Amino acid sequence: MQGKHLISLMRQTWQGFRFSKRVLLTSAGVSGCIILLRLLGWLEVWELAILDQSFRLRPLEPTDDRIVIVGIQESDLQQLRKFPIPDAVLAELLQKLKSYEPRAIGLDIYRNLPVKPGTEELLSIYRSTPNLIGIQQIQDQRSQGVPPPPILIDRNQVGFNNLVHDPDSKVRRGLLYWEVDGINYEGFALKLALKYLAQEGITPQGTQDTPSQLRLGKAVFPLFRPNDGGYVRADDGGYQFLANLRGPANRFRQVSLADVLANKVPADFFRGRIVLIGSTAESLKDYFLTSYSTSAPGSHELEPISGVELQANFLSQILSSALDDRAMIRVWQDPLEWIWIFGWSWLGAVISWRLRAPVRTGAAILLAIASLGGVVFGAFLVGWWIPLMPAAIGVVTAAIVVIAHIAFLEEELKRSKEFLNGVINTIPDPIYVKDQQHRWIVVNEAFCRFLGRSARDLIEKLDYDTLPLEEATITREQDQLVFETSQELESEASFTVQSGITRQIATKRSLHKDAAGNVFLVGVMRDITERKHMEEELKRTAAELVRSNQQLQQSATQLHYQATHDSLTGLPNRQLFQERLAQALDWASQNEQLVALLFLDLDSFKLVNDTHGHDTGDLLLKAVAQRLTRCLRGSDTVARLGGDEFTVILPAIPSIQDATRVADKILTTLSQPFALQGQIIQTTSSIGVTVYPEHGQDTETLLKASDAAMYQAKQLGKSRFFVYDPGIEIPTTGLSIYARDAS
Repeated sequence: MQGKHLISLMRQTWQGFRFSKRVLLTSAGVSGCIILLRLLGWLEVWELAILDQSFRLRPLEPTDDRIVIVGIQESDLQQLRKFPIPDAVLAELLQKLKSYEPRAIGLDIYRNLPVKPGTEELLSIYRSTPNLIGIQQIQDQRSQGVPPPPILIDRNQVGFNNLVHDPDSKVRRGLLYWEVDGINYEGFALKLALKYLAQEGITPQGTQDTPSQLRLGKAVFPLFRPNDGGYVRADDGGYQFLANLRGPANRFRQVSLADVLANKVPADFFRGRIVLIGSTAESLKDYFLTSYSTSAPGSHELEPISGVELQANFLSQILSSALDDRAMIRVWQDPLEWIWIFGWSWLGAVISWRLRAPVRTGAAILLAIASLGGVVFGAFLVGWWIPLMPAAIGVVTAAIVVIAHIAFLEEELKRSKEFLNGVINTIPDPIYVKDQQHRWIVVNEAFCRFLGRSARDLIEKLDYDTLPLEEATITREQDQLVFETSQELESEASFTVQSGITRQIATKRSLHKDAAGNVFLVGVMRDITERKHMEEELKRTAAELVRSNQQLQQSATQLHYQATHDSLTGLPNRQLFQERLAQALDWASQNEQLVALLFLDLDSFKLVNDTHGHDTGDLLLKAVAQRLTRCLRGSDTVARLGGDEFTVILPAIPSIQDATRVADKILTTLSQPFALQGQIIQTTSSIGVTVYPEHGQDTETLLKASDAAMYQAKQLGKSRFFVYDPGIEIPTTGLSIYARDAS
């Protein structure tokens, strides 16, 4: 029983992974609509809001000690009582900072016009400070632009501080380069970073795959595209990158202008670092909104960040990526994002299709959305911006569509059950109806009687709940084949009823579909137990006839073998020898080939019988037969004509010399001593050699010629072979044959 339930569970699990057409079509339709909404930009606001929330939820990063901000605070303005800051004050500040030996100084203050007094001192500082970087604002859609100090631009010590604003006025992107009228400008943060990185031996490089992309040390800065992340058709002018800010305001070391001028800040605070000078006073309104800008408790105003802190964040991102391998914000390409949306839509459809119950489906969908949020936030923590809103909408929408469709299907299913139940109960044969989950949904009274169970015990049950494991497996496989092929199937199988009796049944299966598209399998059964018993009897009778026929054939084969083979040596006898010689001559005649016939007789064989006995003589004949067989080709024939006389047929030989070589080989082989029952027997042989068609063209002539040649070999000393000479007449008594010594 445990094995049956395990198989049932495994099959139900497998069914959960099969994609029905409805689920796939629903997933494709929902994901297609969401992708369209995504491309139209209707989800952009939501995605940007989710991005902001992700920034605010992730842990704050530590302060970047490489950057120090000298802020012009409200207290500094009240003390100076003048703005813009006079050139003399700015010159004094720069001179002090320069003496502290920072790697670079960034002046995030517009200084295109002199502010007397102290203009000459400031210009002198400009000339003597090669690591000083000033700013300019390039004309764009938001402003007319602000030119840099002329002396700094001549010395290539200027970077632009233009910002990219999203439709909600937030800054989520930075600029590295910007080409205007054929001139390529460098960003303020990039300019300072390059000054710092130069002392680390790092210079700008292009990537091997995309030379236009910037590589600095360990980092490659992806070039922002209009549809990256949650953006849709965004402005991608210049070399933009997605900003990865370290946190909200006040995430860098800051000192006031007054404290620096009053020598209240030690030199080590600046030495070897990048110093940024900029306004942090609220009255100067140099503030911007970022992903970290949110309403303070009890306030409707968003918390902004000063422009100099924003530039510090850009600068920190460049340095951290190049030196510390800090993650950039990376995005997927559109095709991968579309697969992502389809996958979550598919999941929502599958959950609804498998669970069906609205309450359980709702709980599972909430869990899926929570998992989705966890996956997206986890990816964000390692630098990936993955769209959340399209996937979440896909899960929910697909689930709603499937739930609505299931409700429609179940209503139609209820009507179909009522109709089928009324029809099949009028039929005497056992009939069952299954759904695509292989559950019995309708059974007639004849089916219940056949199994010995009530309809209540069978409805909504699986084969594994009622039948033995093997029978349930076979039934399910046959049902599944009909579901997959939509073809009718007739099969025969065993069926164990409630009483334990196994019956043989024939089942005809077919599919039926109602108006809602619900697919049912209808099985009509018939008891064929008696018929199968009769068939088994017929099969047994047929098997006995086959066995009798095989025995007759074996007997005939054995009789034929005995009639054509020598009983002592197992070699072909005279009858089979003559048949094979005739076949060889016929083939040689058609193909113009030679056939050799060797007639062999053992020398002094009678002496062996007289000396050692006939049993030893018989053993010698068997041993001779084995040696002859081993030293010849598979196509050659060795036969025993009687007594100690043997013949060898050599078909398809190239020349007579090949026949004499075989004869010589046989003489050598048989001249070796035989060890028989502890006795060493020495014997030799005499061989007569003839060749077709030179010495005869029929079996009788060749046999007489080879016999005569063998006789002459014995007359001339034995242990020889002789080739028949056609010029010598064969007498009827006392043969006279031309002989050739084996040596």
